[in-house]
Amino acid sequence: MLTRKQLELLDFIRLRVDAEGVPPSFDEMKEALDLRSKSGIHRLITALEERGFIRRLAHRARAIEIIKLPEAMERSGFTPRVIEGSKAVAPKGAMMVEPVHAMDIPVMGRIAAGVPIEALQDISHHVAVPGSMLSGKGQHYALEVKGDSMIEAGINDGDIVVIREQATAENGDIVVALVDDSEATLKRFRRRGNMIALEAANPAYETRVLPDHQVKVQGRLVGLIRSY
Repeated sequence: MLTRKQLELLDFIRLRVDAEGVPPSFDEMKEALDLRSKSGIHRLITALEERGFIRRLAHRARAIEIIKLPEAMERSGFTPRVIEGSKAVAPKGAMMVEPVHAMDIPVMGRIAAGVPIEALQDISHHVAVPGSMLSGKGQHYALEVKGDSMIEAGINDGDIVVIREQATAENGDIVVALVDDSEATLKRFRRRGNMIALEAANPAYETRVLPDHQVKVQGRLVGLIRSY
């Protein structure tokens, strides 16, 4: 699943390649998408690469390989090919980068990073994530973050967190915790004897300390996806 800006950029690259045989420059991408800086284009390009839609070739300037397109674009016909830029000299210290393989996992709904909300069980849609996030045994799923209680851990409202299903956690892990079998929240896990502390990463929120029988670990945070 791509954001609107990611789709716009992928379509702009495709149209420019079809029309002129070379991909647009970052300045041209920035102007076409009406962004204020090229850093936004860098993030969008990285997101497209992580989701397996494009690949950048490190030893060729302005070389982009379009690997796949969303279904709506594919209906018009598409054959993957490498578009080379005008320069063939590799930057000093450049390294070849292996392609990132993406996998689809279910998004189970929204998870509170603040006051716990009702636990969600239904799959709302799927999201493509880099396969490197899915290391280790067990099933994985994703949740959309609601709230700002974990901002000092780098987790913002609207982020997608990737969770590996597991019923145990180590002190300091960020987990999906089910409270009283009815409320789910994303917090840092601490065991204190027979009590469980669910710590926020925002001083505006208090730590919740509950008897261990009231808290069930549903999974551990293994990755995060942010759209710009």
